[in-house]
Amino acid sequence: MSIEYTYNSQYLIRNKVPWFPVMGEMHYSRYRRELWEESLRKMKAGGVTIVSTYVIWIHHEEEKGVFDFSGCRDLGYFVELCKKTGLKMCLRLGPWVHGEVRNGGFPDWVAALENEGVKTRSNDEIYMGYVKRYWEQVFKQVKGQMHKDGGPIIGVQLENEYGHVGGLRGEDGEAHMRRLEALAKEIGFDVPLYTATGWGGACIGDALPVMGGYCEAPWDQSIAELPANTNYVISHVRNDALIACDHHVDDAITFDESKFPYLTAELGGGLQVTAHRRPVASGTDIGAMSTTKLASGVALLGYYMYHGGSNPRGKLSTLQESQATGYLNDLPEINYDFNAPVRQYGTISDSFKEIKLLASFLKDFGEDMAALPAEIDPDNVKPEDMHTLRKSCRHDDTHGYVFFNNYQRHRTMDAHEGVVFRGTMGNGEVVFPAVDIPSGAYGFFPYNMQLGEAVLHSALATPFCRLQGKDQETFVFYGDYEPCYSWKDEKKADILHLTRRQALDAFKVTLDQDYLVLCDNYVWEENGELLVTGGADTVILSYPELYRVPKGFAACGREGRFTVYQRSLKKVRATAVFKRVEPDWRLGEAKEDSSVYEINISYPEKEDRVTGRDTLLWLGYTGFGMEIWMGEEKINDHFYTGQPVPLSLGYFDFPGKLTVVVKPLRENSRVYLEKWPPLTDGRACSLDQVTVQEQYR
Repeated sequence: MSIEYTYNSQYLIRNKVPWFPVMGEMHYSRYRRELWEESLRKMKAGGVTIVSTYVIWIHHEEEKGVFDFSGCRDLGYFVELCKKTGLKMCLRLGPWVHGEVRNGGFPDWVAALENEGVKTRSNDEIYMGYVKRYWEQVFKQVKGQMHKDGGPIIGVQLENEYGHVGGLRGEDGEAHMRRLEALAKEIGFDVPLYTATGWGGACIGDALPVMGGYCEAPWDQSIAELPANTNYVISHVRNDALIACDHHVDDAITFDESKFPYLTAELGGGLQVTAHRRPVASGTDIGAMSTTKLASGVALLGYYMYHGGSNPRGKLSTLQESQATGYLNDLPEINYDFNAPVRQYGTISDSFKEIKLLASFLKDFGEDMAALPAEIDPDNVKPEDMHTLRKSCRHDDTHGYVFFNNYQRHRTMDAHEGVVFRGTMGNGEVVFPAVDIPSGAYGFFPYNMQLGEAVLHSALATPFCRLQGKDQETFVFYGDYEPCYSWKDEKKADILHLTRRQALDAFKVTLDQDYLVLCDNYVWEENGELLVTGGADTVILSYPELYRVPKGFAACGREGRFTVYQRSLKKVRATAVFKRVEPDWRLGEAKEDSSVYEINISYPEKEDRVTGRDTLLWLGYTGFGMEIWMGEEKINDHFYTGQPVPLSLGYFDFPGKLTVVVKPLRENSRVYLEKWPPLTDGRACSLDQVTVQEQYR
C-alpha cells in the first residue's frame, strides 16, 4: 500500500496520522562514494529518518554543457543507497544553494551571465533555459526514485534563502519560486512535499516553509563575542535573525505562519568556521538548542550539517566560498567538517549522541508529540536574562510534556531550587515533585503518558524509546534526578531507567526483536546482524541478552539488567613519527614563516585493512591554519580552533608519508577564537602532537 505524505497547519502527516521525522543533511559530492552506505547507516543509527542533500550545480556542470555524475558526484547511486538503508530523502535542487560553495553553487559560466545582461535567479528565459537543461540531467539520475514510484524521494527544496540572500523580492520573487516549482513538476520531480527556506524575508511561492537556527554565526563580520543567542529562548518566534546576518533584510517573515507547521531544515548540527570567526559548537550547545526548539512547538528537527565532508576537486578552480568570489567570508579550500554530528571523515562527535536522545524519542513517540501545541510560560524572556527558568508545556486536554531550559551558550544561568513543574490539562493540572534545576540543565518530563496499558501520571525522567520484546514491552527512560515514577492506577509498565550518560551511549537496534545496546562509539543493524564500531578492546552492554553474539565478541558478565560483551582483537597499531623539515616550495602557498613537518606512518599487517579497520590521525597544532599534503596533492586544510584535527588514513588509502604546513597565528591576526593559544614573540606556528587511533567497524 502506498504511503501518503502531507501536512496541516500543525504537523506533517504520514498515512493520515501525525509524523515527526528527524532530517539530517549530507552532501554526497563532499564525501567518498565507497563510504556512503556506511555513513547512511550511521545517520540512521543516530535517529535520522530523512536525508537532505544539496544538488550542487558547479559540482555537476563546472564546464558549460559538460555534465559529471561520476565518482563522488553519482547522485543516482546515493539515492539508491538511501532506499536500501530505509531512509527517505529531500532533494535540495537549488539551482542556487549557497552551502559555502563557490558562487553559491553556480558554475562560473552561470555567474558570468550577469555580465551578458542575463538576470540570474529570475524568470529570465535564457537563465531558466539553462536551469531546465541542468535539472533534466539531474532527473535522469533519479528517474524512478520518486515516492510515487516506490523510491525514497518525498521532498524537493526549491532555491535557498531566495529574496534574503540575493534574488528578487515581493511579487516578482514569489512568481519566480512558483515558476521553479512548475518547472520541477514538468521535468518529473513529482513529490508529496515542496519546501523553501522561509527565514529572513525569503520568498516561498506555494511551497512549505522551513526554518533554521544556529548557536553562533561564523559568517558575522565581528571578531568579538556575540550577544546571547535567541535560539536558547523558548519562543513562538520562528525566524532566526542570525542566519546570513551579513545580508540585511528588513522583513522577517513573508508568509502567514498560522497556515504552516513549524518545521526546521537548518538547525546547526555544528558550525563551519570562517577565516575570521571560529566558534566551536559543543554537543551541549546543540542539545540545548534542539530541546529549546522542541519546547517551542517545532514539528520537524532538521540539521545542517549532520554529516561533514570535503569539497571535491574542481577542474577550473577551487570550489569553496571566498572573498575572491564576491562573499565576505573565506572558507577552507577543502575542509567542510562543520564540526557536525558525523564529521569530515566519519568520526562521530558529542552532538551525534545529543541529537540521538531526541531522535530516538521521536522515532517511537513522535506521533504523540507532533500533535501537541506549545504553551510557553514565561513568554518573551530576553536572551540575556540569566535569572528566569525558561519553560513550556506541550499538551492537549489529557496529557503532555513539561519542558525547561536553563542553558545559555557562553553564559552562566542561575540555579533554581525546589522547582515545581505543573502539567496543564483541559480540566486541571498534574503537579510534579519539587526538583532542583542546576545551571546548564535542559530537558523535558512527561505526564499522563500512555505506556502500553498503563498511564504514567508523572516522572522526573525523560522517555528515550520503546522496546518490543518477545514476552513483554519495556519503556526506556533516562535522567539523573530521582525519577519519582507515579502511576495513575495500579497498572504499571516495565521501565528500564538509564543515567543520562548511559542514554547518550544507548542505541535501539531491531534484530529478531528490539534490543537496547550501550556502546561508547556506535552500533547499527545491517542484514539482521549487529555491527559495532570501536577499538580493538570494545565493551558493549545489551538488554535483553542478544540472541546472536556479534562476531569477535563474547559474553563476560552482567551489569544490572544488561549483559556485558567484550571484544579483544589482536592489537595492530600503526605508528606515526613527525619531524620539522625545511619548507618545500612545491607545497602551494608555503611561506618562509610557515612551519613544515613530515609525518611518516607504518602499518603492521596492512593487508588486513580491507576487513574494516581504519587508522585515524589526530593532529594537535597551533597556528592560523594548517594544510595536509600527500606528495604534491593537498588533501585537507583547516582553520585553527584549538581542537585536535582528525584525518582518516583509510580515506586516502593509507599513505606512508604526509607533509603538514602550519601557517602562523599572530597577535594582531583579525580572528575570533574562543580561546587563544599561548604566543611566543607574538606568534604561534607549530605541530605539537600526532596521535594514532585504530578503529574497527
